[in-house]
Amino acid sequence: MIAASIVCYGIKLAGYSVPQRWLDQPVTQRITVLIPVALLSALVGLWTFTSGQTVEVDARVVGLATAVILLLVRAPFLVVILGAAFITAGVRALGWLP
Repeated sequence: MIAASIVCYGIKLAGYSVPQRWLDQPVTQRITVLIPVALLSALVGLWTFTSGQTVEVDARVVGLATAVILLLVRAPFLVVILGAAFITAGVRALGWLP
């Protein structure tokens, strides 16, 4: 735990020591904006399609599809979250998917 803390602190310190001219480059700024999107997408994919060490297709996939459709029609974020949750719960309650 101590070693991991030291490594994390070192990485953070290295980030502060990067020259400003590197951070001002357009490529660096584009990559910096896209990193959170890529990480969030990876987490959503991991949480939706896996359970432990196995890949599963269950009601979460239907909820994710609902969220994507609601986002495409530009529904408010709260509607997207609630819609996906209700559809997922409904599919599970009806026993269509585990």
